[in-house]
Amino acid sequence: MRYYSLNQYLKDTFGEKVYKIALDGGFTCPNRDGTIDTRGCIFCSGMGSGDFAESRNDSITKQIEKGKQRLSGKMSGGRYIAYFQAFTNTYGPVEVLREKYMEAINHPDIVALSIATRPDCLSEEVVSLLQELNAIKPIWVELGLQTIHERTATYIRRDYPLSVYDDAVERLRRIGVSVIVHVILGLPGEDREDMLETVRYVGNSGVDGIKLQLLHVIRGTDLEKEYRQDLFDVMGMEEYTDLVADCIAVLPSNMVIHRMTGDGDKKTLVAPLWSGDKKRVLNMLNQKISAKVRIKE
Repeated sequence: MRYYSLNQYLKDTFGEKVYKIALDGGFTCPNRDGTIDTRGCIFCSGMGSGDFAESRNDSITKQIEKGKQRLSGKMSGGRYIAYFQAFTNTYGPVEVLREKYMEAINHPDIVALSIATRPDCLSEEVVSLLQELNAIKPIWVELGLQTIHERTATYIRRDYPLSVYDDAVERLRRIGVSVIVHVILGLPGEDREDMLETVRYVGNSGVDGIKLQLLHVIRGTDLEKEYRQDLFDVMGMEEYTDLVADCIAVLPSNMVIHRMTGDGDKKTLVAPLWSGDKKRVLNMLNQKISAKVRIKE
């Protein structure tokens, strides 16, 4: 195996291919409601990175059923992961979190919950709830780290220090949930070694999986304003795919690679436009990874 892909992990864990259903739990974010800031992270869309999630106006059960219908062309029957994707999904009263999580986890076709959040939104009460849920079905917690470099974190308005990430990982590992970390490649001001340093750090932090996300410039974000002013360049496909291959080469062989690029909404994607041709990008990624592995061996 060249690397531990998500597809392989799902087959190893559940015995079959399992699809994610992206849900909107109706939450917000401390970086948007005024607790920390009102602008959100500089790259974040108005949907809180939940552009492909179901409608928050529907119940969790109805969102799951709609998601199943969307995926009916890819699979018949089968099982799914309920992915609380939009905004910060542990940011709210614990009783509200419990109600929404329980509705998802008790659905007969759901085999696991994946919960996207910020490392600074994991109170002891929330961690205790996650531990309780993990005894019912597997829980994945997806942490938005993006970078380990404080200068970049300040620029993107992440608004928590690296120590908060370290503490969150330690507490989540202690209760036995799976931890997946989001990293953005191509953030303005970072060079190749900066990005590889972030990936190495994540690989050494004891987490279970990683999502490597190409920086997307989305219409309506503050990042778009800076891009329009020619304040930074986006990565080209050759440069990006080569970097991803190097990133995978420095990660532990048992770390699950949940993502190697990203799905931008073509209606709002400003740059890089080449990322919209996902099949071509994945083909090049696989070629680069194969070449790197052969060199390494």
